[in-house]
Amino acid sequence: MPANVVVPEVGESIVDARVAKWLKKEGDVVNVGDPLVELETDKIDLEVAAPQGGVLSKIAHADGADVKVGEVLGVIEEGGAQRSDGGKPEAESPKPEAESGKPEAESATLEAGSRKLEADKTRSTPAARNAAQQNAVDLKKVQGTGDAGRVMRRDVESAFAKPSAPAPKPAPAPRPAGERTEERVRMSKRRATIAKRLVEAQSTAAMLTTFNEIDMTAVQAVRERHKQTFKERHGVSLGLTSFFVKAAIGALREFPRINAEIQGDEMVLKHYYDIGIAVGASEGLVVPVLRDADRLSFAQIEAKVREFAKAADEGTLSLADLKGGTFTITNGGVFGSLFSTPILNPPQVGILGLHAIKDRPMAVAGQVVIRPVMYAALTYDHRIVDGAEAVQFLVRVKQLVEDPGALLIE
Repeated sequence: MPANVVVPEVGESIVDARVAKWLKKEGDVVNVGDPLVELETDKIDLEVAAPQGGVLSKIAHADGADVKVGEVLGVIEEGGAQRSDGGKPEAESPKPEAESGKPEAESATLEAGSRKLEADKTRSTPAARNAAQQNAVDLKKVQGTGDAGRVMRRDVESAFAKPSAPAPKPAPAPRPAGERTEERVRMSKRRATIAKRLVEAQSTAAMLTTFNEIDMTAVQAVRERHKQTFKERHGVSLGLTSFFVKAAIGALREFPRINAEIQGDEMVLKHYYDIGIAVGASEGLVVPVLRDADRLSFAQIEAKVREFAKAADEGTLSLADLKGGTFTITNGGVFGSLFSTPILNPPQVGILGLHAIKDRPMAVAGQVVIRPVMYAALTYDHRIVDGAEAVQFLVRVKQLVEDPGALLIE
């Protein structure tokens, strides 16, 4: 019987996807489990495998098409199954035990371990790793074109087709005077979703932003005093994020409506603290979530944030990492931003924006002194958060950061 290849259910928040690339053509013989097509969603990229062996008789949606979860991508007819490496039919192929003298289970275990090791080194799809193994291509030397630099099968095929040491290309000819060129590039699924959500946030929430400045002298002194012992004991550096996560939670306890959301005509006040940490990725900002952040130590927060940053860079964040969140912290200071107004991450009603630390003159006890100062911003939904609450919230964050010892009491 024919089997439909459908868009799988990836997560409750993902309802559609885009066909990035078909890995097989109509008429190709496939085995069960063979990767057929690459899909991209607003959160992750994935491959759809063949549900049964046979012939790919129909491709219903070509590369670049937008599809819904459950929609039919193609059809596989029974018959003609062969090995995915293009060799003889499986029934005629010698068993692994006959080839190597090792038991089949041991051979499979070794192969799985080898693939896992390679996947740990380079972010790539199973099809890309399989193609690299067949063509003796070093994945670490392949430039990925997938989400967050992920190596796709097409990248391996392109690398295999190119000579190992290509001749340098001649410099492009100067653009003729008066010529004005343009390039039209379709937005990725993630970028398109980010654009849509940003517009929705501004059109559905009554966003206002309040600002304050924070003297970072005390925090910098604590970090300098304890950086070596902290790193030796916990294996991670003592950064700024943990201080602001702890300070934000202390302030959220005092102003619970900033840790809420609106559902219809009701406010949902959340008595737990899942703090989203905005992380920059190649396809746009992602916000993995620190679950029950109030129960995490400074070291646990720093370790988790670094894990998120690495996963975002490699494109390995899971849907569980990105789901939910009651409040968000974003740090434009890592890119050099001095002052900005962050946009809410719906359905949350508050987001704390951090910025670069710069030495500035301050009046302290009647004298002008130079202090390391950060401008902080709180954007809030004025529908349920009053201006006075927002201002006092940010003042409380300022107080806790400027007196790190107070964080121990919180």
